[in-house]
Amino acid sequence: MLMKNDEADGPRGTPRGRNGWVRRIEQLDPVRDHQEIHRITAGFEFPWDYQRSLEFALFRTYCVPTISELLQRTGEFEKRPQKRYDDTALLMGELVEHGYDSERGIESLRVVNRMHGKYHIDNDDMLYVLTTFIYEPIDWIDRFGWRRLTPHERLACFHFYREVGIRMGIKHIPTSFEDFYRFKADYERKHFRYTEDNHRVGTYTRDLFCSWFPRSLRPFVVQGVNALLDPMMLAAFGFDAAPGWLRSAARRVLVLRGKFVRLLPPRTQSKAARDPRNRTYPGYPVGYRPRDLGADNDHHREARALRRSVPEEYGHHQRVEPGA
Repeated sequence: MLMKNDEADGPRGTPRGRNGWVRRIEQLDPVRDHQEIHRITAGFEFPWDYQRSLEFALFRTYCVPTISELLQRTGEFEKRPQKRYDDTALLMGELVEHGYDSERGIESLRVVNRMHGKYHIDNDDMLYVLTTFIYEPIDWIDRFGWRRLTPHERLACFHFYREVGIRMGIKHIPTSFEDFYRFKADYERKHFRYTEDNHRVGTYTRDLFCSWFPRSLRPFVVQGVNALLDPMMLAAFGFDAAPGWLRSAARRVLVLRGKFVRLLPPRTQSKAARDPRNRTYPGYPVGYRPRDLGADNDHHREARALRRSVPEEYGHHQRVEPGA
């Protein structure tokens, strides 16, 4: 729960000033309060950056042949890439917004575990995917965010996803931030290599990104995506590197965006569980439950018709009230 700070709070508990949420975070413990800190970071401070960085984090996992082979075999990315993207983004958003032990969080984890339980997935592959949810957003925000993450935020992110991983049945999760990062780096050096499955799944995903833009802009989006991929990813996908000038321009645009965002007032509502790129579940979360999501659930439209009001527990989390 957020701590009340009378000197920092404005109307309805919103911190005063652009660094108000940082002051709030500094009052919390990164281990004990990791869920609340991570919700502030991902939902209030950096929702756009978290969404974009997690898109590229998932993209990064497709550089691993065992992961891309499984995804190619399921056919989900070839046939329904938007739904696969929406399921992952919304389920993770539910965990951030409501907490992994909340009613909606438990329901979300049940959906995730049911989908993964259909397949034999190596524990190290699961560990690696988990690392990308921690370290890729940290790296993205440090490069392009309106400020760098604080030590509290970094540790809270680690502890949040470590607890999520435990509830997913992932074994041997390192207990320290530094050890898990070393696992990630070692794993990538050992496993990143080109395969046809990497190329196919990577192309499906890049095509999905392109589909969010007008057709006339899609050739430029392809180059823009390539401009943000590092050499290891380009090699593993078999993609051509973007021109040097475009790589520099793409990074400058993102840095300039961060400088502009720094001038904005602090956000008063969390956006963790709302993804504007969601196309599969219109209006989510209104009229939906986490159990309506998932690769094996195509009844979301019927579910939405039956549940058109915001669930009570969801409404209770939308705005931070004084004293909450």
